[in-house]
Amino acid sequence: MGSERPLPEAVPEAVVAVLDALFGRPPGGLALHEPWLKGREGEAVAAAIATGWVSSAGPEVARFEALLAEACGVPHAVAVSSGTAALQVALLLAGVEPGEEVLLPALTFVGTANAVVHAGAVPHFCDSEAATLGLCPAALEARLARIAEPAGGGLRNRESGRRIAALLPVHVFGHPAELEGLLALAARHGLPLVEDAAEALGSRRRGRPAGGFGRLAALSFNGNKIVTTGGGGAVLTADPELARAARHLTSTAKLAHPWRFDHDRVAFNYRLPNLNAALGVAQLERLPAFLAAKRRLARRYEAAFAGVAGVSLQPEPAGCESNFWLNALLLDQPDRGLRDRVLQAANDAGYRLRPAWTLLHRLPMYAAAPRAPLPVAEALEARIVNLPSSAGLELDRPGE
Repeated sequence: MGSERPLPEAVPEAVVAVLDALFGRPPGGLALHEPWLKGREGEAVAAAIATGWVSSAGPEVARFEALLAEACGVPHAVAVSSGTAALQVALLLAGVEPGEEVLLPALTFVGTANAVVHAGAVPHFCDSEAATLGLCPAALEARLARIAEPAGGGLRNRESGRRIAALLPVHVFGHPAELEGLLALAARHGLPLVEDAAEALGSRRRGRPAGGFGRLAALSFNGNKIVTTGGGGAVLTADPELARAARHLTSTAKLAHPWRFDHDRVAFNYRLPNLNAALGVAQLERLPAFLAAKRRLARRYEAAFAGVAGVSLQPEPAGCESNFWLNALLLDQPDRGLRDRVLQAANDAGYRLRPAWTLLHRLPMYAAAPRAPLPVAEALEARIVNLPSSAGLELDRPGE
């Protein structure tokens, strides 16, 4: 880039120039996030097929769950069909009842709010903090001071009349939220904390893996995640009874018997197939390599964009080791027009950059949902551009 720092209005061209210098404008373009499937994934899936166990029964499911629990530092992992399904079940097991409210960020993927609604509850959107991109404990405490009152050993939203049933932080782009403050707030108000750790496999806060702080947590293994099973998710917990209940609830609540079909509640068919679990086992074997590659890529981005005026890279929060699922380039100031010009220029050049998600209160189905003032989330929405973040961008480099 030379010694001259480009003016902010030249940011779109400068971003494309940095990406060209890093990646050489691949002829087929560069995706936002692709899976790396060059290990023993094919062998593992073929072996599962050879056993004849291709659906939700089979040894690879138990193997995947054991490896996942070990990677996340929790005693129990229950593999399911998607991250949204995992989050819905986690909320139900945390005691969320129909018609109650769940506190969550407006800056997150729509699946977080959808899981709340699938559990019969109402999303209540709260503000984020710039340091972590996750829920802001101070803003959340101020929100509760304004609208909440004690009721029946818990909290009630005096504006809506509904019970506030749970706190649902999200580890955005793999950066752990400020869990110490959120856990303290949850304890003060008697709220169970459920982690949406869909993007945070391998991330740590104060040395502890994300997904191991709350009463329950949910992971995702969609094709764009750091580890994929094609489609899938998992419920994490340290509580053996909650793990047992999660397994029962996601397996049609069928009672064990050699041949009878007895079920004791309305439940879900959410179990992960054995074929997908076999893919996940092979992927988890590569998790340390994926994490190391993504940290190298984050460092390359940080160095490459250091000379570009008007932008910076979102750093990992203090005391954290982020998995850098998606690298976030931040405009110095909120500017939707400039953000969209960056996105247009990069996509025209074949780099599939994306903005952050549309804030959930802007979506038509959530426009009437309760929400706090969202100044930080709204500013972040107008500043964030996600960069190509596949682990293969490092793993496939010569010499890696």
